[in-house]
Amino acid sequence: MPLRLKWPLGMLLLIASGPLWAGKKVDLDYHVQLLPQSDQAQVRVTLADGSAVRSLDFDLGAPGSYSDFKVDGQWQLTSDPEHSRGLWHPAPGKASLSYRVRLSHRLKNGSYDTLMTPSWALFRGEQLVPPASLDQQDGTELISRLEFELPKGWKSIETAWPRIGKNRFRIDDVSRLFDRPTGWMLAGTLGTRRTTLGETEVTVSAPKGQGMHRMDVMTLLTFMWPQVQAVFPRNPPKLLIVGAGSPMWKGSTAAHNSIYLYSGLPLISESGSSPLLREVVQVFSGIKAEAGHDWLSEGLSEYYAIELLRRAGGMSDERYQTLQHRLSAAGKGVTRLRAAQASPAVVARAVTLLQALDREIRLHTHNKRSLDDVSQALMRVGKVNTPSFIQLSESVLGGSSEVLDNPLLR
Repeated sequence: MPLRLKWPLGMLLLIASGPLWAGKKVDLDYHVQLLPQSDQAQVRVTLADGSAVRSLDFDLGAPGSYSDFKVDGQWQLTSDPEHSRGLWHPAPGKASLSYRVRLSHRLKNGSYDTLMTPSWALFRGEQLVPPASLDQQDGTELISRLEFELPKGWKSIETAWPRIGKNRFRIDDVSRLFDRPTGWMLAGTLGTRRTTLGETEVTVSAPKGQGMHRMDVMTLLTFMWPQVQAVFPRNPPKLLIVGAGSPMWKGSTAAHNSIYLYSGLPLISESGSSPLLREVVQVFSGIKAEAGHDWLSEGLSEYYAIELLRRAGGMSDERYQTLQHRLSAAGKGVTRLRAAQASPAVVARAVTLLQALDREIRLHTHNKRSLDDVSQALMRVGKVNTPSFIQLSESVLGGSSEVLDNPLLR
């Protein structure tokens, strides 16, 4: 006798009304083919079920960076001399969007902040997939993966994302609805060193022959790790440090769980500051400032690059005092910290202000609290600004701050 199931009328109506999106997981795959002969990457974005996404509205930036669009579904490109956007309505079923993107970017001074050569490429994941506003069916969860197809002879690819295959990575960013590749990436014939510090897999990688002091970088990180974690108790699953020599930009900068460091930079400068530690603080603190308040994030990064090295015993009291004099001299002419960009003079003045605030907090709380407590509170805030910083600082201090009652902050 056949088994008969009796369904409640409400359930039958729900089934008849359309697909059940609650809890539905849909694969979102990024396939990237690196094409050094044309200084481009061929990118294919594939949805396993296009009907799960109503639209993706891409911010394509300056016209010309992205080209050769091919789509399953509807594609609308709008452009003016300054800016372009692309709106994708995916077709039902398996649906793909493909395009090409230029990877090398030359700065006004002639150096490159991203570069593709015949044997290696150093770039950022943000270039591969532009930012987009996602409109998806309620309850849908996109499971994102990134796969690279490397040119013949290229040995490997490094990213800050967890590896799930030879050239495959899982992209999972809890801060975003639309998971896309971000952070520094390096592909080619590479020299790489790896270790585990705390709970973090640390990788230092550079193209062979580019003068990167990989073991020096790893040694400094090992020495400083306990101090960094004591202030910024965070355990990223991976930290990637990449670098190269000329014609790359002679600086350092942090991105998602990753750092670019020009291979010719000293790990600790003659003045006692450290470009590497400054970017490590950026990665671990995650403190980001609103427009016009960069003095705060840049100042905190420089403050801790100096302070943590001193706490670890890497700087004598005499060297610390010499550095104090240099900072005071560099920031002497600064009258206002809030500006469109934080110049070196502004950062120097910000560091001396933060040092004075740390002393004030320690004095008023009998050494029970410090600027570390303020920084840990800032880690839990989205984007910070000067008023919120003052409010948090005075909350830790337990009253009004004389240091922060300053024309510099107005």
